[in-house]
Amino acid sequence: MTAAGPRTAPTVVKLGGSCLEDLADSWWDDLAEHGGTRPLVLVHGWSKPLRKLGPRYREPSAILRDRYGNQSRWTTPEVIADIKTVSAELGEDVLGRLEARGITAERVLGSDGLVTAGPGERLWWKDKQLVELENLVGPITDVDASALKNLQPGHAHLVTPLARDTEGREVNTDGDRAAAAVAGAVGARDLVLVTDVAHLLIDGEPVREISADAAAAFRDKGATGGMRKKLRAAGEALERGAGRVVIGSAPVSELLSGRAGTVITRT
Repeated sequence: MTAAGPRTAPTVVKLGGSCLEDLADSWWDDLAEHGGTRPLVLVHGWSKPLRKLGPRYREPSAILRDRYGNQSRWTTPEVIADIKTVSAELGEDVLGRLEARGITAERVLGSDGLVTAGPGERLWWKDKQLVELENLVGPITDVDASALKNLQPGHAHLVTPLARDTEGREVNTDGDRAAAAVAGAVGARDLVLVTDVAHLLIDGEPVREISADAAAAFRDKGATGGMRKKLRAAGEALERGAGRVVIGSAPVSELLSGRAGTVITRT
């Protein structure tokens, strides 16, 4: 891949599955305006659409916890197929919204040569016992940015964060960490994690800006659930070369300007 210059460095935006369908038309107008000046790589989640697809995805047993305390969706080949089903519908909607605003767009499955995963954890807590389970989930080991062939202003790629493992199997990956890995691979200046919370809270107070070291310390001592994953992804994005990471629910221009959300920087 040809290295992106400072004027054309892509912006990577993670669209949280919990909030995607609630984003207003004005939010999409703002994203399209930003995409007219910078290449866009969007990485989407699917949690809420998947829960709507079937009641089993709303059950506590659908989420596993490993021996280190990390949570993951229990993923079988059937779950992969359902992820693809909801992602195709979601992708059609997102691409239509962008194209209606003058941004050409294409959907990319991470498992089609973009994202490679390593061996996944095999021991999981189930019924209060640590047991060995086949769970098609793996940590990202590589992103081949050549699969994103048109990183130009006015064009967007929408990435479904599935991957291929070393055995060639299609596996599930964490969307926030996938966005971080993609941001590093494409030389993104900014990673924006769009979620359903306005900003990071520490001791009940909103945080406007925080260093990577301070964010990591809070992640390990005070953060829980989805925010813990987002802070981990933020740290990985900065380690991979991103200039900053912003977490929040506002339009992208407001998040990047610092008027909303939480900005995480290297220092």
